[in-house]
Amino acid sequence: MSVNAISEYHAEPKDRVENFNGMQLLYVYWPKHLMFCAPFALLVAPDMTFGAFVDELLKPAVAGHPDSEKADFLNAQWLLNDEAFTPDPAATLIDNGIDHKSMLTVTTPGLEGIQGSAS
Repeated sequence: MSVNAISEYHAEPKDRVENFNGMQLLYVYWPKHLMFCAPFALLVAPDMTFGAFVDELLKPAVAGHPDSEKADFLNAQWLLNDEAFTPDPAATLIDNGIDHKSMLTVTTPGLEGIQGSAS
């Protein structure tokens, strides 16, 4: 059944970067670790270094997973918005090309989730 609007609908997105007071959203997905059922949505400072992001935000976010202690995130395989990506740990997020609502996917070879179950 089709629906016809009786008026024009105008919506202003509330998740625009201008609404985050200098911060930005960053999504992070760790495949084969589905104890976390969806990518993390993290609030980050664009001038934070990638190394600081890993140490201060990513590691604490995944600390509950048994594989987290073995994960070497700085030497992992990364995708930025589904493209191969080699982060520079000393560069800022923005200098690494990570901007508002970017999606990072991190794969940690050899770590297959809880007892190899991809969870």
